[in-house]
Amino acid sequence: MRKTALVLGLFATAAMCVYAQAAAVTYKGNLAGAAEVPPVNSQAKGTASVNADTATNQVSWRAEYTGLSGPATGAHIHCGAAAGANAGVAVNFGTPLASPIAGSGSMTPAQMADLQAGKCYVNIHTAANPGGEIRGQLAP
Repeated sequence: MRKTALVLGLFATAAMCVYAQAAAVTYKGNLAGAAEVPPVNSQAKGTASVNADTATNQVSWRAEYTGLSGPATGAHIHCGAAAGANAGVAVNFGTPLASPIAGSGSMTPAQMADLQAGKCYVNIHTAANPGGEIRGQLAP
């Protein structure tokens, strides 16, 4: 009986540790043209918030912006690059792209690891700046 209680207690403790490690984390970034690579001369600015659940690899986002040179033509989370470098699209925000942009999707475990390591960013594209008009590196 005592061994059974001990084993059950150990399982409960282990389960709580796993649950605690899988807590959702919010990552935020300030979007600006100066953060683009190469930098873009833009009066636009914005913010992005990404909630990530490491247990399920699910993310949800909200990005707000003002002052773009024209309508947004794309918005994404890119992973695999620290500030000052570019990387491929990890999560496409889809449509509509009017501010605020909100949605949810999933990441691969490697992309989630990049997010945790500070190697993901949000950027918003326009026709005048197809490579991105404003960008913000994501950090907890």
